[in-house]
Amino acid sequence: MNRFTYPVTLTPDVADGGFTVSFRDVPEAITQGDTVDECLTEAADCLEEAMAGRIRRDDELPTPSECKKGEKSVPVPMQTAMKAALYQAMKESGISKSELARKMSTQENVVRRILDPYHGTKVPAMERALFTLGKHAELHVT
Repeated sequence: MNRFTYPVTLTPDVADGGFTVSFRDVPEAITQGDTVDECLTEAADCLEEAMAGRIRRDDELPTPSECKKGEKSVPVPMQTAMKAALYQAMKESGISKSELARKMSTQENVVRRILDPYHGTKVPAMERALFTLGKHAELHVT
């Protein structure tokens, strides 16, 4: 099961006020905010950009650690999480974009758009691609 919720640390910025936000599992994701609520909103956006960057660079996606005392957890926004799950499933199976396109009876550019973190792909298209790889998405609300 893939989970795309990561622990985040809010470090008070004594000099300027507010907080610095960092993820120990995603070191390139660093942001800031004045309030805890603002920090968590900024953290989700920052995390989404970091994951999108990893997908675009064909990098590994980090496995989320368990939260430690004092940390909060921040989920990757849903659409990017589904694209990350598809990206990870393709990596695990060793299947290429063109081969997935053949299995889905579609064109490779369609699969490229489905995987593109900045393309607004509809959920059924992502579910179909996951299903083709023997996976499915489940929503858990906490």
